[in-house]
Amino acid sequence: MKEKITESVSYIRKFYQDTPRIGVVLGSGLGVFQERVENPVVLSYTDIPHFTTSTATGHAGKLVFGQVQGQNVMVMSGRFHYYEGYSLQDVVYPIRVMGEMGVKILMVTNAAGGVNKAFQVGDLMVIEDHINMIGSSPLVGREALDFGQRFIDMSTTYTPHLRELAKSVGKKHNLELREGVYVATHGPNYETPAEIRMMRVMGADAVGMSTAPEAIAARQLGMEILGISCITNMAAGVTDQPLSEEEVFDTANKTKMVFMNLFEGIIAEIS
Repeated sequence: MKEKITESVSYIRKFYQDTPRIGVVLGSGLGVFQERVENPVVLSYTDIPHFTTSTATGHAGKLVFGQVQGQNVMVMSGRFHYYEGYSLQDVVYPIRVMGEMGVKILMVTNAAGGVNKAFQVGDLMVIEDHINMIGSSPLVGREALDFGQRFIDMSTTYTPHLRELAKSVGKKHNLELREGVYVATHGPNYETPAEIRMMRVMGADAVGMSTAPEAIAARQLGMEILGISCITNMAAGVTDQPLSEEEVFDTANKTKMVFMNLFEGIIAEIS
């Protein structure tokens, strides 16, 4: 794995020589943020050695390097999911490449279903913590000390001061951010109403099919992490409306300007 990552980074360095401090993972329908990257260097996943192909709708499958508010960034426009048939090692491979490139802060986003009945479609939620119901961890397997210790502390996976910074920036934009617990499932089917009721009892506020593996890998690498969920639909059983991929992308499109302004504001204030 270490040798593969070195080969990936060597290829990237042919096109981008700076050190990105901030890594960004853009979720379903949120890839538009790449438009805010100045002096962009764009690489297709298919051209980078050992990267897999992003097959999910709305995931462009590109790495974008450049600057946002004067900060060097490395942006994943599209991620890999366990439900696409990839291993969790494949899913978090770009995060480990980010670590090798020098990324210290990971900003990870997703489209999520609202489990908390007080939430509304279009809300943005700062992830306070997560519950991993995917059924496995990207750290399973032989111990790889190149990436950190095997048994990592997950007490503060989502960095408290970054969460507070996000809420502060939200207030400046007259945006009241939600805060809550994200549940990661393996999908690709949406959850049943009974499963959503179970998650609500467990303390969940939003549910999706990503993010937790990436956060675990980033935590092992010692990165600071900020997670933002866009509530693109209410989860099964909360309303009578059937769940659909179309609703997810429609809501993400409607909230894209709010999302981009928030993210750009957060990056501007990261010292």
